[in-house]
Amino acid sequence: MRQTARRRAGGVALTLALTGALGGCGVLPPLPDPVPSDIVPTSPADLSPAAGGDALSPDGFDAVERMAVRIRNVGCEELSTGSGFAIDEHTLITNKHVVADSKDLEVSTYDGHDITVGATSTAGLADLAVVRTTDPLPSHPELAKADPEPGDHVTVVGYPAGGELTVTEGEVKGSTRDPLNANLGEVLLTDAPVEPGSSGSAALDDKGRVIGVVYAKTGDDNSLLVPLSTLQEMLGDDTAFTPASGC
Repeated sequence: MRQTARRRAGGVALTLALTGALGGCGVLPPLPDPVPSDIVPTSPADLSPAAGGDALSPDGFDAVERMAVRIRNVGCEELSTGSGFAIDEHTLITNKHVVADSKDLEVSTYDGHDITVGATSTAGLADLAVVRTTDPLPSHPELAKADPEPGDHVTVVGYPAGGELTVTEGEVKGSTRDPLNANLGEVLLTDAPVEPGSSGSAALDDKGRVIGVVYAKTGDDNSLLVPLSTLQEMLGDDTAFTPASGC
């Protein structure tokens, strides 16, 4: 099992002993400050480049890190947290369960800036959601040409436990039947570490292109991805997403 993890100024480690979605409901630490200062590295040299991220911003973050967002769902009855990523200047992808039963969605970028949310739509088939933003997003990656093969490298960029921006790595182990959404069919299985709050994170290939969307963790600490092919198919279908219902 090949994996490495890089976290800003430590991180929060949680143990999950069951198979399920990673929204983080009921196990959240206190919310971080609006502009957390501990995620900014002292210099670009403190960072090993993430996959495909050779364009550093002035604060030392590369393109695939800048496209990741933290999502706080102020829900009808509870508070939860998740992750998401930009696919263009005003469009985010995340999981349906991350935005479900929302009274207010709070989206913030890698450097702590709040992003105003416009409309949110959820898929009926897969655990996917599209969030349109009023404010422009700082960066977005390319989509890969095809789903990955077993053994291919994978990088996951997100905000486990609603904490620091985190990059973990592993490899694609293969495909499996979706254990949570029977109608979805085949999903990808990887050994890249994820935790509650990682739901909606982008999974990237070794060129920094999106190959899938993290949506769950198995009992033996593997991660499950909605494949790129499913994401592309649904984005190309005008009937695949419907407006999300709130409280």
